[in-house]
Amino acid sequence: MSHQSALIAEDIEAYLKAHEHKSLLRFLTCGSVDDGKSTLIGRLLYDSKMIFEDQMAALEADSKRVGTQGGDIDFALLVDGLAAEREQGITIDVAYRFFSTDTRKFIVADTPGHEQYTRNMVTGASMADAAIILIDARKGVLTQTRRHSYLVSLLGIRHVVLAINKMDLVGWSQEVFDTILAEYHDFAAQIGVKAFTAIPMSALKGDNITETSDKAPWYTGPALLPHLESLDVEDDLREKPFRMPIQWVNRPDLDFRGFSGLIATGTIAPGDKVKALPSGRESTVARIVTMTGDLPRAVAGQSVTITLTDEIDVSRGDVLSIAGQPPEVADQFEATIVWMDDEGMLPGRPYLMKIGTRIVGASITEPKYKVNVNTLEQLAAKRLELNEIGVCNLSLDAPIAFDAYKDNHTLGGFILIDRISNRTVAAGMLHFALRRSQNIHWQALDVSKASRAAQKGQKGRVVWLTGLSGAGKSTIANLVEKRMQADRRHTYLLDGDNVRHGLNKDLGFTEEDRVENIRRVAEVSKLMVDAGLIVLVSFISPFRAERRMARELMEDGEFVEVYVATPLAVAEQRDVKGLYAKARAGELKNFTGIDSPYEEPEHAEITVDTTTLSPEQAAEEIVAWLAKN
Repeated sequence: MSHQSALIAEDIEAYLKAHEHKSLLRFLTCGSVDDGKSTLIGRLLYDSKMIFEDQMAALEADSKRVGTQGGDIDFALLVDGLAAEREQGITIDVAYRFFSTDTRKFIVADTPGHEQYTRNMVTGASMADAAIILIDARKGVLTQTRRHSYLVSLLGIRHVVLAINKMDLVGWSQEVFDTILAEYHDFAAQIGVKAFTAIPMSALKGDNITETSDKAPWYTGPALLPHLESLDVEDDLREKPFRMPIQWVNRPDLDFRGFSGLIATGTIAPGDKVKALPSGRESTVARIVTMTGDLPRAVAGQSVTITLTDEIDVSRGDVLSIAGQPPEVADQFEATIVWMDDEGMLPGRPYLMKIGTRIVGASITEPKYKVNVNTLEQLAAKRLELNEIGVCNLSLDAPIAFDAYKDNHTLGGFILIDRISNRTVAAGMLHFALRRSQNIHWQALDVSKASRAAQKGQKGRVVWLTGLSGAGKSTIANLVEKRMQADRRHTYLLDGDNVRHGLNKDLGFTEEDRVENIRRVAEVSKLMVDAGLIVLVSFISPFRAERRMARELMEDGEFVEVYVATPLAVAEQRDVKGLYAKARAGELKNFTGIDSPYEEPEHAEITVDTTTLSPEQAAEEIVAWLAKN
C-alpha cells in the first residue's frame, strides 16, 4: 500500500489486536446518476491510504485513457469495475469496498443511480447501518434522489447523511446549499426521515471529506469521515430484546447439545430465562460457548453456541428470545414488498420465503396498493412488476416468530424465492400480523380422513390430468371415472370448463386469474380427499409452480400427476371448440400454446401419448397404474 501504520513495523501483534477490535460500519452511497457516488468512495479509499501502489499506477493510466476528468485522476474508476460502467461512466452493479481508519472499519456499497437498477440499490441497502444520499449542487433534489431517499426510509436506515456534492462548481454558495437543504427537509418529513446530517462537499477535490474545508467558512458541522467514525450503531442493537435465530443444532457428541447462531439483537448471560419460538417452550441459559471459551455475557453481533438447562425441542430456523419479551408468532401478515424479478409477481402463486434462518412456503394476495415513489401516491394494482413497491398481504404455510421490520431487521426482513428457478424475486418488510391469523384456529374433529376413507374401502387421492387444450383430458377423465364407478369406487370429476361456470366464474384468463383458478381447485380437491374420495381433476393448469402447489397440499402418495401429452400441432388440428382459430385471429388473449406458455411436467407419475393411444387405451393405462399403486 502507499501508506502503512507504524504499528505494523513496531508491534504487529498490537496492530492486529487493535484492528480486530475496531467497530464496523456498513454504509451505502445512493442518489441520482452523476451525483458523484463512485467518486466519493474512490476519494475515501484514496484518503484512507487503502490503495496499493500498482492500483494507483493503473488508476492513473485508466484516468488518462477512459477517465472523465481530462486526464486528472478519476476516482470513480476505483469502484466502477464493469466494462459497461467504464464506457458509460455510470454504476450498474453494486460495488462493495472495504477501508479502515485508526478508529473504525468500513464496508461501503456503491449503488447505481439509474431507475432500472433500483433492485440493485435495495440489495446494497439491505445490510447498511447508514446511507449517504448525494445531490449534485447544480441540479438539486431530483426524482431519483426522492426514490432512493424513500427506499432508505423504507428499509429503516436510521443514520442518513445528505451529501451536497460538487459545491466547487457553484462557487461554494451558501444560498445554493440552504435552498437544497430546505427542499430536502420538506420531502424527508413526508417519508419519515426524522433526522439527517447535511454536509457541503466536493468529492473530486476532497473538500469536507476527511477534514473540514476552509472553502466553506459558513459551514460549522463535521467533515464526512469524522462523522461516519462517530456514528453509534452497535448500542442500537444491544438495547433491544434478545433475539437469536438458530443456524445450527450443535451436537458433537452424546453429552453436548447446543444451539448456534448470530445474536441479532440484545444481550444474554447464563441464568437468563429464554423462550424458543414458535413452540413457546421455556428454559434457562446454562452456558455461552465460543471457540475461545465460555463467555459471561454475549451481545448483538456475536456468533455463539448456547446450551440450556432443559432438553427442549429447538431446530434450525427457530428463534431463541428473552422469555419476558418474546417476538410474536403468526402465519399471515401485511408487508411491503419490493419486486426484483423480470417476471412480474403473480398473486396466489407459491413462493419460498426466507426470514432469518427459516424457510417457509408463502403466497401473496393481490396488492392493496403500489407506491409511486416519485410522488408517494398510492395506486391500485393487480400485480407488481420489476422495481415496483407495493403493500400486500402474505400467507405462510407455517407460523414463524417475527418482529416488525421497524423494530428488528433480522426478524422482520425477508426475501421471496422462486420455487422452480431458485431466483430471489423480491425483498420484503413485515408490518404486523393479520388479526385473523391469531383468531382463526383448526377445529378438532372426531371423524378423521382415515375413517372416511375406510368407510368407502379406498384411499382418497387426486388424479390430476394436465395438458394442452384439445389434448383429450376431459374425455379421458370421464372414461376413467366411468371405469372406477364400475369398480364401485367413490369418485368426483372436477372439469376446468364446468368449474368456471360456478366456483370460478369470476375469474378470467390472465396469468393472475389462472393461478387463482388452480389454487381454488387444489383446495377443493384437498377437501374431497379428506372426505375419502378419489378426485379426478381435468385442467390445463399450464404452470409447474401451481401444479407443485397442489401436490404440496396433499400427503405423500395422494397426488398423481397425469400428463396428457399431445403436440401443439395435433391439438390445434383437433380444435373441436374452435379456440385455437380464435386465438390465432387475436380474438382470444392469453391462450395456452399461442400467446401464453404451457410448462410440461418434469416428473409426472403417468404420461399418456394421445398421438399413439386412443382415449379408451389412455384411460385403461391410468386405471391400471392406479390399481398397482
